[in-house]
Amino acid sequence: MIALQHIAKVYEVGGQPIYALRDLNEDIGSGEYVAIVGPSGSGKSTLLNVIGCLLRPSKGAYLFNGEDVSQFDDQALSHVRQHQIGFIFQSFHLVPRLTALGNVALPMVFAGIPSSERQIRAQEALDAVGLSDRADHRPNQLSVGQRQRVVIARAIIMQPLLLLADEPTGNLDTHSGQQIMELLESLNAKGLTMLVVTHDPKVARRANRVIVLADGQIVKRIKGEELTSGSAPFF
Repeated sequence: MIALQHIAKVYEVGGQPIYALRDLNEDIGSGEYVAIVGPSGSGKSTLLNVIGCLLRPSKGAYLFNGEDVSQFDDQALSHVRQHQIGFIFQSFHLVPRLTALGNVALPMVFAGIPSSERQIRAQEALDAVGLSDRADHRPNQLSVGQRQRVVIARAIIMQPLLLLADEPTGNLDTHSGQQIMELLESLNAKGLTMLVVTHDPKVARRANRVIVLADGQIVKRIKGEELTSGSAPFF
């Protein structure tokens, strides 16, 4: 599904090139569950944003489902993001004035899906994340864990091929974090490809495999089950 070929992301600061990513090569197959870890500043979020078509690589090719999306124009990239990739951000990005149902339905508004269909699909998505009884509640009427469930429902409403999660348990207590990870893993078990950026070794350990970044480069690839307390320097 994903093929990164010599990917680099370079910024110019004070006339000097600063590499956020350096010559990354990686393949991620359909249905995989991959964690991306590394210390702060290692390039994790930059890599996630490149994979999510939110950032263009400065060099290299990014093939998504066999197409080199690094060559797409802005309109084509927007279509890929809208229809094929779901995003879960740590800061939620929920619209305060909208209900849970309205927030989940929002991507369908931008996609031009009729109102009647939006209502049905949004309710089904809330049912799938266990929030059928909170459809009419606004974000400030929901717990932090419930808000994250709304974000997940919104992320899967367009039936994406790929789900990207940036610190999905970062704002949650241990119990809520466990529930959210179990929910995400149930989606992966149904065939959804999932990439998770995390600082939490317990979250990374749940993935099938782990990509370790340092200074914008992949320095190690390991199975999630192989992470131990001694892996702490990776985070």
